[in-house]
Amino acid sequence: MSRNDRQNTVQLLINEEGNRTAVRELLTDYYEVETEPSLVEADLYLVDDYSFHDYHDALREHVHESDPVFCPVVLVRRDDDHHRVTLPNPDERDPPLLVDDIVEAPIDRTLLFRRLNTLLVRRSQSQELMHYISKLEESNRSLEQFAYAASHDLQEPLRMVSSYLQLIDQRYEDELDEEGREFLGYAIDGANRMRDMIEGLLEYSRVDTRGSPLEPTDLEAVLDEALADLRMKIDEHDAEIEAEPLPTVLGDDDQLRQVFQNLLNNAIEYSGDRPPRVRVSARRQDRTWRIAVSDDGVGIDPEDQDRIFELFQRLHSHKEHAGSGIGLALCKRIVERHDGRIWVDSDSSSGATFSFTLPALDARRE
Repeated sequence: MSRNDRQNTVQLLINEEGNRTAVRELLTDYYEVETEPSLVEADLYLVDDYSFHDYHDALREHVHESDPVFCPVVLVRRDDDHHRVTLPNPDERDPPLLVDDIVEAPIDRTLLFRRLNTLLVRRSQSQELMHYISKLEESNRSLEQFAYAASHDLQEPLRMVSSYLQLIDQRYEDELDEEGREFLGYAIDGANRMRDMIEGLLEYSRVDTRGSPLEPTDLEAVLDEALADLRMKIDEHDAEIEAEPLPTVLGDDDQLRQVFQNLLNNAIEYSGDRPPRVRVSARRQDRTWRIAVSDDGVGIDPEDQDRIFELFQRLHSHKEHAGSGIGLALCKRIVERHDGRIWVDSDSSSGATFSFTLPALDARRE
C-alpha cells in the first residue's frame, strides 16, 4: 500500500480515548485520519460497537444525503459480551444495515486494510460513475438545446424559401418549360420535406423537457385520439384496425398518442398491395404492460430492425413512401422516457409487430 492512499480520509468514531489513539496510529501512515467527536466529511467512517449508538442517527442521515455516492461505514466489534451490535440481516430494512462491514477485535491489520481498501474502491467507483452521469446529462441537455435552437432558427428561412417557390409556381408556371416545372416541383417537394424534418426534430428534442408528468393514462382513450387523427388515411386505404381492451398505465397521454399514431401510420403506409389489417393488443408482464401493434404488410428485414429506430433512417425512398425518418426514433425516445423499451419482430415478407413496454399501475385493469 502506498502513501498515495492519504487522499482517502477515514473518520474514527470511537469515544474511548485509548482505543481511538491505537486505531489512529494503525491507520495514520496510510490514510488521513479524523478524530473529531462529531461527523465531518470523510471517505469512510470507522465506529466501534460501544460508540455506534451515539453516532447512529448522524451516520444514517449522512449516508442518506450522500446517496447515490457510496458512503462506507465499518464497525469494529470488541471481543467481549457487552454493547454488541448484531450482524446485518439482509432481510431487514432497519439498522444495522447502515454498517457495510464488521471487523472483529483484536484487529488483524492486513485484513482491516484489505476491507477498508475494498470499500474505498467502491466509493471511488461510485463517485466516478456519478461524475460521468452528470457529464452525460449535461451533454444531453446541450444537445437538446442545440437541436431545439437549430430547428427553431431554421424555420424562418425555410418559410421564406417555401413562400418564394410557391410565388414562382403561381406567377411563372406558364412561362416555364416542362423541365423547368419539373425542377420547380423538386424544389417545392424538398422544402416541404425539410419542413417536416424540422418539425419532427423539434418534437424529438422536446420529449424530455416539454413532456407532461407521468400520470394514470387510459390507453383506450389515447388510441381513440390517434385513430381520429388518422381517420382520413384509414378511409383512403380502406384500413381495418382491431383493438383488444387496453389498460390504464402510468404515462404522458399526448406523447403516447404520438407513439400510437406513428406506429399505426407506418402499418398503413407499408401495407403492400392489400388493404391494411392492423391489430393492437396488450399483455401484462410482471410490473409492465407490453403493447403490440401488428400488421400483415411488407415486413422488415432482420438486418434493418435496429437501425429503423435511429434518427433519419429510412428503408425506402421518398418516391416509394413518404416520411421524415424521425417517427420511430421519436417513438423510441418517448417509450424510454416512460422507462420502457420498443422493438420490432418481423421478417421481409410476413408483416411486422412493433412492441413497447409501459409501467403498470398497482391496480390491473382486467
